Amino acid sequence: MKTKELESDSIRTSVREHYGAVATRSSGCGCAPTCCGKVEETHSVALTTNGMALTLGYSREQTGAVPEGANLGLGCGNPLAIASLKPGQTVLDLGSGAGFDAFLAARSVGPNGHVIGVDMTPEMVSKARQNKDKDGYTNVEFRLGEIENLPVADKSVDVIISNCVINLSPDKPKVFREAFRVLKPGGRLAISDILAAVPMPPSVRSDLELHAGCVAGASLIEDVKNSLLVAGFANIRVKPKPQSREFISHWFPSRGIEDYVVSSTIEAVKP
Repeated sequence: MKTKELESDSIRTSVREHYGAVATRSSGCGCAPTCCGKVEETHSVALTTNGMALTLGYSREQTGAVPEGANLGLGCGNPLAIASLKPGQTVLDLGSGAGFDAFLAARSVGPNGHVIGVDMTPEMVSKARQNKDKDGYTNVEFRLGEIENLPVADKSVDVIISNCVINLSPDKPKVFREAFRVLKPGGRLAISDILAAVPMPPSVRSDLELHAGCVAGASLIEDVKNSLLVAGFANIRVKPKPQSREFISHWFPSRGIEDYVVSSTIEAVKP
């Protein structure tokens, strides 16, 4: 029987390999492995990376404002819609991928602000840095690291954003403790993530493909609230989006995954 530590290592390895492969493809893909390389139609919007972003709540202006190759279609929402970013702020993007949300945040905080993207996949960090250099961003940096052990100083960040990443962590309470550590007093979380609406059967929870596909590792909504509360956060708001059932159904067709999970926004404040 595997120890918890070995199970966590297996999950991290599976996730790192999956997203390393995504980073080295010439085209983007959706969150789940079955989305990669496919083009489907939903409400007449082609699920290219830009089409998927529009489905998730980004504007055409936003999808056109980032370096080519930054949008890999990996999200489950738009954390920038709830982040309320202001010029001069320092923003941390957990699981920054190729830099899509980080570059959008950089535009919002302006030249006097700063954006830090953290990702555990070397290929993603390399791709994000290439995208940064390609468009000459001076207020963004990308660091290699795990979101459970952030390479970020205490009390140095105004806002933390993340898009469909925390569900991938095998130790979510530690992610929230680390988020609390690096936030300044009064700092905020503005997160889009996949959460479990109902308990999942063991066959789903133990499936590494479903874990890398943002499903099997999803926490129950009440568990997320409790983890945030224990970490020290206040003003906690978790808002499920029932309409996400439609796009989630395309991630693993015919497996009924949309019956278990839902895209949600997560907001909280460090007192």
